[in-house]
Amino acid sequence: MLKGSTRLLMLILCTISIVSCSKESIDEEVKVYDQVAETKSSYTYTEIELEILDRVNIYRDELSLPQLKTIAAASVQAEDHTNYMIAKGEISHDNFPARYSELVQEAGAIEVSENVAYGYSTADAVVKAWIKSEGHRKNIVGNHTHFGISVKEDSEGKLYFTNIFLTK
Repeated sequence: MLKGSTRLLMLILCTISIVSCSKESIDEEVKVYDQVAETKSSYTYTEIELEILDRVNIYRDELSLPQLKTIAAASVQAEDHTNYMIAKGEISHDNFPARYSELVQEAGAIEVSENVAYGYSTADAVVKAWIKSEGHRKNIVGNHTHFGISVKEDSEGKLYFTNIFLTK
C-alpha cells in the first residue's frame, strides 16, 4: 500500500512540474502578444488614403448604403500588398487567400474583397475608375461593414492602390 501511495504521489508531483508554467513565461507570452496586437491595431492614413475612404463613403451615401468604417487590420494588409505589387512592378491579387485568412483571424471578418489599381494620380480618379468597373463597383457597394486602404508611390512616382473591404 505504501508503494502505491508513493507512486501516486510521485505521479502527481511529476504532472504538476510538467504542466505548470512560471509567471515569467506567462508574462513574456502576454508581452509578445501585446506587441503583435499593438502593431496590427494602428495605421496612419495619408491624405490621399483619407480622400479615397471619403469618396467611397460618399458614393455609398448616394445609394443609401451604410458608410464603411476604417479598420487598421485591413489597412495593414493592404499596405503589405501594395508594397508587394510595387516590388513586383505590376498590380495583382496575388496571395489574396492569405490576406483573407489573416483578416478572418485578426479582425473577425466573415467576408473579404479587394480592389487594386495603378497609375492614377488622384483619389477622385481611382474611385471613379473603380465605380465604372462592374467588379470593383460590386466590392464598393457590397454588404461590407469596414474597409482599409493603402496608397504607395513607386520609384518612378506612380501610385499603387489596394482597397480591402470586409464584413464583420
